[in-house]
Amino acid sequence: MAFKGEDQLDSLSLPVQRMHLIQVDSVQRWMEDLKLMTDCECMCILQSKPISIEKDEQNELILSSQYSTCDNLQLLLKRAWIISTELTRIAQKLEKNRWQRVHSMTVRVNCHVHSMINEYNTFTRSSSQEMHQLEKLLIDKCSEFTAFTERCLQTKDEEMLKSMKSCVNETLTTIAQHFGQLIELVLTQEAQNLLRQIELSGSLYVTESAISGLFSLAQEGAHLCRIIAKEGGVVALFKICRQDCFRCIYPQTLRTLASICCVEEGMHQLEKVDGILCLADILTDTSHSEATHAEAAAVIAQITSPHLTFTQHLSSFLENMEEIVTALVKLCQEASSGEVFLLASAALANITFFDTMACEILLQLNAMKVLLAACSDRRIVDTPYSRDQVVTILANMSVLDQCASEIIQGNGVELLMEMLSEKSSSGNAAEVAACERVQQKSAVTLARLSRDPEVAEAAVKLSCIPRLIKLCRSPTERNNSDSVLVACLAALRRLAVMSPDGLEDSDFQQLVKPRLVDSFLLCTNMEESFV
Repeated sequence: MAFKGEDQLDSLSLPVQRMHLIQVDSVQRWMEDLKLMTDCECMCILQSKPISIEKDEQNELILSSQYSTCDNLQLLLKRAWIISTELTRIAQKLEKNRWQRVHSMTVRVNCHVHSMINEYNTFTRSSSQEMHQLEKLLIDKCSEFTAFTERCLQTKDEEMLKSMKSCVNETLTTIAQHFGQLIELVLTQEAQNLLRQIELSGSLYVTESAISGLFSLAQEGAHLCRIIAKEGGVVALFKICRQDCFRCIYPQTLRTLASICCVEEGMHQLEKVDGILCLADILTDTSHSEATHAEAAAVIAQITSPHLTFTQHLSSFLENMEEIVTALVKLCQEASSGEVFLLASAALANITFFDTMACEILLQLNAMKVLLAACSDRRIVDTPYSRDQVVTILANMSVLDQCASEIIQGNGVELLMEMLSEKSSSGNAAEVAACERVQQKSAVTLARLSRDPEVAEAAVKLSCIPRLIKLCRSPTERNNSDSVLVACLAALRRLAVMSPDGLEDSDFQQLVKPRLVDSFLLCTNMEESFV
């Protein structure tokens, strides 16, 4: 988080990301207070229980403690979000010279800082000397800040206030720096504690609990993932994935790895420990559960994402690509649920962007037949997100000449026609975007495949041209998407070459004959009543 409205504070980005907004109503506050009110009763009950040193009971106690730690860490992150928000608001009020508000908010920040430090120290097992020093610096600076803003509030001299304002800004900057450093240190220490448990514990319960805590940390944003990777999180998790005694927690471990590998530091660590080879071994080992294979596919999907700019160093991926692709196709073919198919197909889709050789491997494996068959099973391909992955693979494979016959044999043209009519059932923004991608990529695939006369003829027979015209002319049909429009115009022009008789003269004059950009501008400015 960074301050807004103060240039000198722009560089003070706090390391707490994706902190959730807090909306505390009376019922929620009562629920929070209830825990404190019942603690005494809980202690009375616990006093009547025997304390056993049995190993299983010790593990249960540690497990319970770990979940409590995760909850407390969430509380800390929420408190930190409040403080950072208040600091931002102080900067904004200071800019407007609203000294009364500046002082009252400073007092509030002071209280929150004290509460945050006290709360953290009650549940942490140990704090470093560096942390104690930062805590003292922050508390002292907050106290100084409160006293200084109080003096500003009592000063009536405008010139003096101007000079004091620069001091307030400087103090605010210092507080933000100390606060950011403290939160960074706290999160680093928590990551270290969890990783220490993973490294040193031979207990399945403790290891599983620590991995769960690590996963929760990773969900808080890219900065947390960088901290975990820097502290050796990827190394520790792959070590778990190489031990048979932890097989039952492989899915959870791999899910955590997928989260951490969204950052460059995580990817570098994955390369250093031969993570690709480990993932290939897991995917090709038939003794592993489907859940384990699916989560391994999720890691592959993450590290090959075309949205990442730092995947080019994955040289070891090419060495294992054929094995990985073969295993993923098999996982798509045997998927027992939509979620498993989605993860496997997403990995395959990303790999087709990663290297063109993947398309040739997929062709040799008859992957197109597998994907087209899966699309006819609504239990497996059950969302626009899954169809998005399938049509992405088809679009990337369609650059190969041999794909046309595969499409014809598998009734792929019919599927592409269905995808041109993809609509969101929920109206959810993410689902609507997925539907747009499905429409766009299906049009792109048709345009590429229609260079083959047999595919073009099949598309024309299935009334593809009228559907493309409707998508071009009706903004609501394509959800006002320009990318869908461009793809449909390209596909229409390709089919028009093969079957010019299928167009009316007005369609030809407006959608085919002009330059593409002119047809695009005509369609984007078209009113719905024109249709």
